[in-house]
Amino acid sequence: MSGSGAGELAHPAHQGRTSTPALESGTICAVAGQSQRQMRGWAAEYPALYGAQAFDPALFSTLSLAAAFSGPGLTAGGLRMANRVCLWCFGLDWLIDYAASSRAQVRGLVRRCARVADGAEPGDGDCAEDELMRFLAAVRDELAAEPAHPGLRDVWREELQRVLDAMALEWDWKAAREKGEHGPAFEEYLANADNLGFSFVFASHWIASGGGGNVPVVREASRTVQRVIRLLNDLGTYERDLKWGDLNGLLLDRTRAEVEERIGELTSEARTLLRDAARSVPELAGYMERQMDFCAGFYGVTDFWGTL
Repeated sequence: MSGSGAGELAHPAHQGRTSTPALESGTICAVAGQSQRQMRGWAAEYPALYGAQAFDPALFSTLSLAAAFSGPGLTAGGLRMANRVCLWCFGLDWLIDYAASSRAQVRGLVRRCARVADGAEPGDGDCAEDELMRFLAAVRDELAAEPAHPGLRDVWREELQRVLDAMALEWDWKAAREKGEHGPAFEEYLANADNLGFSFVFASHWIASGGGGNVPVVREASRTVQRVIRLLNDLGTYERDLKWGDLNGLLLDRTRAEVEERIGELTSEARTLLRDAARSVPELAGYMERQMDFCAGFYGVTDFWGTL
């Protein structure tokens, strides 16, 4: 990166050193290894959903590392919900972005997810969509048993709906683009960053971690971090997105330098909001900031998905 984006992300405000000691790194990687085994076990429960080649071993490894380095003081148990919901989001993304062949199919999937989130039975079929619903129902029921669930239940439900609606909208944009029609403007695309799923995953982790905090402030910080990660993802996945036909901010009305500049602006905004959030929930604010910084390094080299 270059410009203000590079400066902001290379020197995060919360870091007092330039490297992670080997001892701490070893502990973090051990937790990531435990989490990876958990994630592979969950995926094995839903073979129709996670059997595609794109769900390769590196995907489980890198997802678990992202969570472990974001919460270096947490155990695999403490990261369990974040990892479960992250994996679920990847399954949802796969079904909407790559498996769905019609708008009706996408809308049907969105409606079904919403019904299950609201308490409907997921069904017992053996196709990928049925498995996605059973996975969501398991997450729903596990979170419902958490003490913090009543206070954040509506937040969780709203964040899920935002993911569903955002993914459906991106499908519409992609379909229009394939027909030669104009896609979204850059800022319109950025406003749809909920399709990334970060804030939904975070809301789930928030509940499992005991809740607390100034809810509007924490949510605003989460949403800004999500926009930063959306654009970092775009920088790192540009070549793959060209091959897969995905939307990417670099394919819209901005140059790479302008996207990097926007990342810098959003990163500065995110750090300010995270400092506000840290007044009531310092651990959760630190988790979000480390996730943002992890993604800055990670997407400079690779991305999570395997090959098609």
